[in-house]
Amino acid sequence: MEPVEKEKAELIAGIEEDARIEEEKIIKDAEAQAAEKRAYAQKKIESLLGEAEEKAREQAETIKKKILSGVELEAKRLSMHIQDSIVQNIMARVEARLGSMIDDPNYRTILIDWITEAAMGLDAESAEVNASERERMKIDPDLLSEVGRKIQELTGKQVALTLSNAQPLKSQGIVLTAADGRTAFNNQVKTRMLRRQRDIRTKVYDALFSKNRKE
Repeated sequence: MEPVEKEKAELIAGIEEDARIEEEKIIKDAEAQAAEKRAYAQKKIESLLGEAEEKAREQAETIKKKILSGVELEAKRLSMHIQDSIVQNIMARVEARLGSMIDDPNYRTILIDWITEAAMGLDAESAEVNASERERMKIDPDLLSEVGRKIQELTGKQVALTLSNAQPLKSQGIVLTAADGRTAFNNQVKTRMLRRQRDIRTKVYDALFSKNRKE
């Protein structure tokens, strides 16, 4: 081979070798960059998935708390409704029972106790007693005198009691009005029941609900 041709062939071979080496370097660099980008992308994906899972857990927990709160609120509302129904039922039955006792001869004792209680609460020297029409028929001078004696025994005070000339009360029970008309003590059945409602509600709750709550 002529020296010129040989030199030309060697030059071409060198250029091809340099091109091959450069190509391999470019390919390796590209693969390295691609691998780096894939790793970054994988980390980014894992990070996003982690954030998404965390948000999903937080949202799920929030939803769970809302649902549980709603359930607890509804359970409490239902419990209160049941308690109210039971209390109202008990009060209605007691009121009906007391109403049926008016014609009983022993009802006189109940009237004495109620008038005594009202007179002591009113704490007046003289007062007028009013009641429903059926009860007024049982309130006579002897009954009022007995109440006066009972009050004197309990408090050492004397009180003059007379039957009121006002219209009879529409509902069962006693109302005492001071002789000067300025103060009165309501001891009617409905009022007495309202005064005891809190105690009745507490007893109903203790009897029917507190045991279940402990369990």
